[in-house]
Parts: sequence; structure tokens; C-alpha cells
Amino acid sequence: MGDDMNNDDGQWRKALTPEQYHVCREKGTEPPFSGKYLSNKEPGIYTCACCGAELFDAKTKFDSGTGWPSFWDVLDPTKVNLITDHSHGMTRIEVTCANCGAHLGHLFPDGPEPTGQRYCINSLSLEFEEQEGG
Repeated sequence: MGDDMNNDDGQWRKALTPEQYHVCREKGTEPPFSGKYLSNKEPGIYTCACCGAELFDAKTKFDSGTGWPSFWDVLDPTKVNLITDHSHGMTRIEVTCANCGAHLGHLFPDGPEPTGQRYCINSLSLEFEEQEGG
């Protein structure tokens, strides 16, 4: 979609697949173990599927066993917003794209060192830009 943060609902519906729209704009979740980036181990950068903002470096990706791509850190903390989420009868930290507001997933305090954090992110909210040699 580029850097246009002012897309209205109709524009988002045209630009995204129905599955991406559900996750990114309606705060949905893809089924566990279904995402195209779950097992990706290539070097590169994960970007927002809606606006292209660079979000995660593949170097911070790890296998959490949860069924979603997981990262122990963000590329740049100013690229994401962390929002307290009280939905579904629990308190979690929602992760959204700071540029366009797309729902990406949730942050949990059970990741590996050095951060101890796990950014549990939907593949549908991401695109991947492979880099040569990592």
C-alpha cells in the first residue's frame, strides 16, 4: 500500500486479501501453524504488509513452538506501538504498526535472551524482503 496512512476502509479492502484485512484491520488472528513465514529461516527484513514499514530483522526470529512467527526484538522500537489489550477475557500487549496502525500480533514476556520478549506476529500482517548473505 505504500506509505499512505489515510486509507479508508474501502481502500484497505481493495489492497489486502480478505484474510489480511481480517488480521490487519479487524485485529484477527491467523490459525496457528498456518502462516507462510512460520518456518522461514532466510536472512532478511520483515515489513508491514499494509504500508511496507520495516519491522523485524530475521536475525531476531526464533522457533517459539506457538504456531506463529516469533521475534525477540523489533528492528526499531519507534516502528511499532504497544497497546494494552483487554479482549478475550485476558490482558495482553497488542503490537501494531506505528505507521499505519495495522494489527501485527501480541507481545509476551516469555521470549529468549537477550530481551526475554516474544513478539508473536501473524504472517498475514508481514511481507519478507530477503537479503543476500544475512
